[in-house]
Amino acid sequence: MTDVLFNPSRLTLARKRRGLTMLKLASLIGVESRSISAYEKDEFRPENDRLATLAKVLRFPKSFFLGDDLDEPTPDVASFRALSKMTAGQRDMALGAGAIALMLNHWIEARFELPCAELLDLSREASPEAAAQTLRYLWGIGELPIKNVVHLLESKGVRVFSLSLDTTDVDAFSLWRQRTPFIFLNTRKSAEHARFDAAHELGHLVLHRHGSPQGREAEKEADTFASAFLMPRATLLTQVPRLTGLSPLIPLKKFWGVSLAALVYRLHKIGALSPWHYQMLYMELSSRGYRKKEPYEGQRETSQVLQKVFAALRHEGVTKKEMACDLCIPVEELEQLIFGLAITSLDGAGEVSRRSRSRNVTLRIVHPQNDTSQ
Repeated sequence: MTDVLFNPSRLTLARKRRGLTMLKLASLIGVESRSISAYEKDEFRPENDRLATLAKVLRFPKSFFLGDDLDEPTPDVASFRALSKMTAGQRDMALGAGAIALMLNHWIEARFELPCAELLDLSREASPEAAAQTLRYLWGIGELPIKNVVHLLESKGVRVFSLSLDTTDVDAFSLWRQRTPFIFLNTRKSAEHARFDAAHELGHLVLHRHGSPQGREAEKEADTFASAFLMPRATLLTQVPRLTGLSPLIPLKKFWGVSLAALVYRLHKIGALSPWHYQMLYMELSSRGYRKKEPYEGQRETSQVLQKVFAALRHEGVTKKEMACDLCIPVEELEQLIFGLAITSLDGAGEVSRRSRSRNVTLRIVHPQNDTSQ
């Protein structure tokens, strides 16, 4: 018997989320690839037993495939760093995570009051550097280091989620959904790398909101914005030490919360290093292995919004298992979206929650604090 509620678009999303081609999925469930194509094109629908097999192989509950259409990000609206390095499969896995994050965000916003977006369209600024200076001024940061980039973004209405993919080829991506900006960070990277990625994606959100965020020029503009946003020129020029190597730059790296490579590049771009000196320092970075392993790595930034949301849910006895059940997703998808951003104890297994006794749970409103300076 065919399930009339089956949604073919959700099968496509689940398949891509697992990084599978139609041919590979067909092989895993023992059918011909044209059957998978027919399911996804809604030419005919899988019988219940076949749908159960699909759900098991794709590690999604059967209920996931019976829901309404999801709001799925598309490659043309999402900005990806290192787009040339990733495969189409990796890109689709990341976009699938984005679709589930949008659904989770809707679930959270139905229960919590989150900050509204306060991001301006800075595409008309004279340069990305000028845009970064303008945003720092408007946000009242001045020339100070930004203590926690994630907290700052969340206080300005940006929704930040983890992009927990086991690959170094996918750094981060961002997108606008209606009036809400989203940033997805690869939280398996170093703390400094993640901070720069967050600032880079902020650059896309304020510089490229009304145009395609992809392409070499757009990436270069976002990099310039991030560098200027994290290391303002005026203050940095007053701090340049007498350089005989990388060691004198360690205190500056810690002060601004950036990688040594990013700091050296910024010093070169603002004229504090000659081309020869820049080349020497860059060679030292490579010889010491600092381009792959960041020395004196800082503390990883976490999400204030997600921490407070999960604290409130824990107080009400709501488990991760119940959240995942509401969303019709496996618990692992929920955990991956908050990986490295929120520490939770909602184990969701073997416990009787307050919610199971009373389904009318009132959760307190969350108002994240703006934490921008040392």
